[in-house]
Amino acid sequence: MTTTLAALWWDAKGDWARAHGLVDELETQEGMAVHAYLHRKEGAAGNANYWYERAGRRFYRAALDEEWAALVEGAAG
Repeated sequence: MTTTLAALWWDAKGDWARAHGLVDELETQEGMAVHAYLHRKEGAAGNANYWYERAGRRFYRAALDEEWAALVEGAAG
């Protein structure tokens, strides 16, 4: 399992802090996208936008569960 998939797994289990800890210093586009998603989920839009930009993505505005599924699909693919 990749680090990003593990982070998304912990997020799905309700352990935001553990998920964030896995991607906090992960310098891959995938990791930064998950980092952005996690900050968006916590309600920190400015911080999320920073990480979306670092990941080369626009601020994702779909429902959180849709974004989570897209991130899992991208990480598993």
